Amino acid sequence: MPTRSQDETRNLHILGTGRLPALEGGPGVGLLESFPNCYPRRPYVISISFPEFTSLCPVTGQPDCGTISVEYVPDKLCVESKSFKLYMFAFRNHQSFMETITNTVLEDLRELLAPCWCRVKGLFAPRGGTRIHVFAEEFKEMPEEQNQRVREAVRAWRSETDPHRP
Repeated sequence: MPTRSQDETRNLHILGTGRLPALEGGPGVGLLESFPNCYPRRPYVISISFPEFTSLCPVTGQPDCGTISVEYVPDKLCVESKSFKLYMFAFRNHQSFMETITNTVLEDLRELLAPCWCRVKGLFAPRGGTRIHVFAEEFKEMPEEQNQRVREAVRAWRSETDPHRP
């Protein structure tokens, strides 16, 4: 017989319903869902990578492809992964510069989650012989003790040679 964790799922509407939100309006924080962080006193890093990211150039309409990676230390909330995937899909027919996309993802996650720290990396495939990588990050204002603990967790995460390797 399966067991259940203490995870709060009452406010999740997309996961498991088969109902998908309309993506035609483009990306927006309204596509993202969150759930309560069960460990708000422990600074830990969550990393999400979307290696099939596509959007459109706002000038030429040509596709831009790449990987969007998000790393964050949650405070009270965590992003639900299926809603994040659908949010990323909403960029497919959206025309925007790579720099704007990366910063928009950071701003939307900041609005939804108010994380202690968040970094968004846009690692775009070369087009026209030029590779563009965009990094945007932000630390939240916190009490000094919490700030130090969060910054130490981020420092440890960054010191890993390959944080996704076991």
